[in-house]
Amino acid sequence: MRAWAWLSTTVAAVAACLGDDDPERGDVPGWVMITVMTAALVLAILVPFREAIVSAVENALASVTSGG
Repeated sequence: MRAWAWLSTTVAAVAACLGDDDPERGDVPGWVMITVMTAALVLAILVPFREAIVSAVENALASVTSGG
């Protein structure tokens, strides 16, 4: 009987949190999707052009550190 009371209370609390329409809460799933899509875009650009990107960064660092 105790377990049933605990379970029903827990389920009610979770349901209350999921149904919360607080405008200050934010859109977490949206931000997660944006973050994952950004990481995928970075990988999609980095994989085929890795050598060119590394070469460009090395040349830029060499020109800055060599003084000029």
